[in-house]
Amino acid sequence: QVQFVESGGGLVQPGGSLRLSCAASGSISSIYAMGWYRQGPGKQRELVAVAIRGGSTNYADSVKGRFTVSRDNAKNTVDLQMNSLKHEDTAVYYCNSSPPRGGYWGQGTQVTVSS
Repeated sequence: QVQFVESGGGLVQPGGSLRLSCAASGSISSIYAMGWYRQGPGKQRELVAVAIRGGSTNYADSVKGRFTVSRDNAKNTVDLQMNSLKHEDTAVYYCNSSPPRGGYWGQGTQVTVSS
């Protein structure tokens, strides 16, 4: 069973940038799609970005053009570059396969966008 550890969150002003990293305890090369999810205050967890094994990516409309997801199968990592951050991006961010596997959720990393 793979475990994911997310890092890189923090407090940032609107318009700022952050880069999140997800490190897997095992190989992700067999996982077809890796996703970044987020759960904002009082909201359900949502999928915001997906990195497909072959290299393609998909994004939620709310982050398209601002976020970039990338995966490194050799290093077993998945990163999320977040630019032009908005208040509504405030959330705990998680990585997991897409669709998610229940036993794989990590602790997440908090991103707070505030002036």
